[in-house]
Amino acid sequence: MNLNQVDFFYFLGIGGMGMSSLARYFHAMGKTVCGHDQRRTFLTKKLEKEGISINYHDSIEILPKWVLSKQCLIVYTPAIPNHHQQWIYLKKYGKNIKKRSQVLSLITENEICIAIGGTHGKTTTCTLLGHILYSAGIHVTAFLGGISENYQSNIILNGTKIFLVEADEFDRSFLYLSPNIACVTSFDQDHVDTYPKKETLKKAYLAFLKRIKKPYKKIFLCQEESFPSINAIYYSVIEKANYYSNHFSRKKNKWYFDFHTPTGTWKSLPLPIPGIHNLKNVTAALAISDYLKINKEKVRKALFLFKGIKRRYSIHYQSKKKIYIDDYAHHPTEINALIHTVKESFPNKKILGVFQPHLFSRTKFFEESFARSLEHLDILILLDIYPAREFPMNGINSNSLLEKIKMSSKEISTLSKVLEKIKEKQKHFDIILTIGAGDIDTLIIPIKKWLYKQYG
Repeated sequence: MNLNQVDFFYFLGIGGMGMSSLARYFHAMGKTVCGHDQRRTFLTKKLEKEGISINYHDSIEILPKWVLSKQCLIVYTPAIPNHHQQWIYLKKYGKNIKKRSQVLSLITENEICIAIGGTHGKTTTCTLLGHILYSAGIHVTAFLGGISENYQSNIILNGTKIFLVEADEFDRSFLYLSPNIACVTSFDQDHVDTYPKKETLKKAYLAFLKRIKKPYKKIFLCQEESFPSINAIYYSVIEKANYYSNHFSRKKNKWYFDFHTPTGTWKSLPLPIPGIHNLKNVTAALAISDYLKINKEKVRKALFLFKGIKRRYSIHYQSKKKIYIDDYAHHPTEINALIHTVKESFPNKKILGVFQPHLFSRTKFFEESFARSLEHLDILILLDIYPAREFPMNGINSNSLLEKIKMSSKEISTLSKVLEKIKEKQKHFDIILTIGAGDIDTLIIPIKKWLYKQYG
């Protein structure tokens, strides 16, 4: 399919992170872009301000007239439910229909493409690498899985010499891509609705790595978290590899490290997002940058100026009395890394965590692991499971998870009542953590307002 011959784009689920970046891309290309989502969010409001029309009712009558024409491409997310009326209608009568991952493949198939995959860390790695390439003056378009604080967007638009994308394993989406350079930041079981066994997930990743093509045809793998592959370039933060970082140290609440390339060492680089897990992500981005021969000083400057990603260790409030951090962590490994980093950065502080489990299938599969990771908190408030694309499962709920958590200060709350519960406990904690991938981010502004009002 030739995208140049498409004049209209209709997105089903336009408010998703991956979908909205594609919508922004085609809008910037001068195409007519419209879409549907269930509710108005921060992201959809931004799209509307940029001139993209969005409807929020599942009605066929409000579809644009051009949606059934041959010049229209209907883009959908696999998360769209089968009973959705617009989706039923468009599947039956639409001329051109493709999944988000298929469209991303069409955009990048004849261009130089770098794809960042991995269960954890791909958004941080991709966003930092995109920032480095942009700062170095490279003509890059980067589709990001989060909102960059530097660009206040989930897309970086600066030409088409290189396309940088996230290789999403959900629904085997990454198997549509054929990148020139691939990176796998980590390999951990997740998306158990798609991959009930870890071996199934590994087979999918190996199939993805077989799709790497010339020119470049290079694979970057985290030495301690990925799996062996022929002709791979390895990076590490634990032992020596093709690229590795060490001498991880903290000075005046800031973290620094040394980065080693095959030809030399970059001394005392700043780590813009704390945590050993983020050092791995930064090392991956630096390794690819060095391989592409990006100017060393430009890379160093970009690292100093990197502001991070929304909902990735985002510090929203900090005073002598309270600290508030929000994070997207929704997997036990990510929660462990988050709490460990907070304790390293702010030793001897009491932590209250508000956690919203994401997906019934994930909660069921990792119930014991979630329990063990959340036990590292001092106080826990557990929210209802955010269903996303799923329907409830018998016996799987926040109560069943709470029972497995061995800690004295724990309780369940609804999203609407959790702020009052936080206020009741304010004498017993120093740090608030909001954790999860659902709509828990709607707590950020209310919590910040309360903290500023209460503590200045």
